[in-house]
Amino acid sequence: MSGSGKVVSVTGASGYIASCLVKLLLHHGYTVKASVRDLSDPKKTEHLLSLDGAKERLHLFKANLLEEGSFDSLVDGCDGVFHTASPVNFTVNDPQAELIEPALKGTLNVLRSCAKSASCKRVILTSSMATVAFNGTPLTPDVVVDETWFSDPTFCEKSKLWYMLSKTLAEEAAWKFTKENGIDMVSLNPGFVIGPLLQPTLNLSVEFLLNHINEANISNVFYRYVDVRDVALAHVQAFEVPSASGRYCLVGHVVHILEALNIIRQLYPNLSLPDKCKDEEPLLRMQGYQVSKEKAKSLGVNYTPLEVTLKDTVESLKEKGFLKL
Repeated sequence: MSGSGKVVSVTGASGYIASCLVKLLLHHGYTVKASVRDLSDPKKTEHLLSLDGAKERLHLFKANLLEEGSFDSLVDGCDGVFHTASPVNFTVNDPQAELIEPALKGTLNVLRSCAKSASCKRVILTSSMATVAFNGTPLTPDVVVDETWFSDPTFCEKSKLWYMLSKTLAEEAAWKFTKENGIDMVSLNPGFVIGPLLQPTLNLSVEFLLNHINEANISNVFYRYVDVRDVALAHVQAFEVPSASGRYCLVGHVVHILEALNIIRQLYPNLSLPDKCKDEEPLLRMQGYQVSKEKAKSLGVNYTPLEVTLKDTVESLKEKGFLKL
């Protein structure tokens, strides 16, 4: 990969995935125009400005998802646009205002700016497995989820899966807009993203893992884990590989939470970790579904072993003071 001489933009650059993406883009020589909500907040800017290459090739912009035209100057002159900005929250009081409106309007506002730009060759949308797997189909061991799956907005709304609904509506609107306006777009749909943190704050997916480490009673649940570094690489590849198109599921490992905690227990025997779920169902009786890796392989994505990802996540939580060992 070589981005020398190329200019790209990243929305929501202070976020978990976006920060790792900015780091990788700078590493490969790109000039990066990056948007954040508040340029005066050091928690959103300092970790980006300290990256290798940032002094020479990182330019920060203020932008608001709900403000049309807010991304015009960010996108102008860019070869590619990575739209990662979107609220992530599973507990909300007003789903429309807190999740759906910023996700949907924000995506369309970014794409309108892209439509005005003569230089933009491709848009990479950071979507989610939230837009793939929530359609009411039981996820049994014989099921293989792939890019042809779409979450059902009606099912999400009835089930009050507001985050899933916001991401699904945003991706649907993005495909419609880009088709109507002749924009080349690729959508990346990562699962539960974990791995080392660059930002000083705790993001939701890593916080979920931390909560499971700290809690005595945990839910009986499977997670679609993927390493944040694999997700960042997939973004760059989706921009650089000419044949990249459509959607890409990004899930390295579908495992029960007890299996993930058991790996951490072996790495950190001094940690007191839960060994059963609330319903005490034995791990041996639990079987997960599958998520196809075939299309992601065509981007050159080789998933990091889960043991490595979990270890690096725990080490990062220790380093930033979120976990005491």
